[in-house]
Amino acid sequence: MIKKNTNLSYFIKEEVSNAKGLSFGIVVSEWNGDITEGLYKGAIEALIECGADTNDIVRYNVPGSYELVFGAKIAAKNNPDAIICLGSVIQGETKHFDFVCNAVALGIKDLNISLDIPVIFGVLTDNTMKQALNRSGGKFGNKGIEAAITAIKMAVLNRK
Repeated sequence: MIKKNTNLSYFIKEEVSNAKGLSFGIVVSEWNGDITEGLYKGAIEALIECGADTNDIVRYNVPGSYELVFGAKIAAKNNPDAIICLGSVIQGETKHFDFVCNAVALGIKDLNISLDIPVIFGVLTDNTMKQALNRSGGKFGNKGIEAAITAIKMAVLNRK
């Protein structure tokens, strides 16, 4: 059982397959850049800690989270072993939040169905900036790390 208010990004390196020889595309939204840079930092550090070579990791920047799906489609052209999508959508006063979150989630789901490459959902959908900061390297860990570990596990599963 997970305790409330704990770092959820802790992983045991020995329980994660070695990422040596695997290639990754990381698509990063520029919107809420303070948050997405934290996610990217967590993801890249986790991939390298698990054995990935920096030469096997390609970053793609897109303007916002809505564009992550098309960015992942472009990343797929280089045939990586997994694609990680990192974004941050923070609730505002309009329904825009709902539309963007739904479109991105469904778009990434559709890519997982249509591509032979796992596409990982590393998009924060928070109510406040404080929540986003807490989940991008703050007191609740870093969802970028979790997305990277998921990418490794799915890439290894896809190779079997």
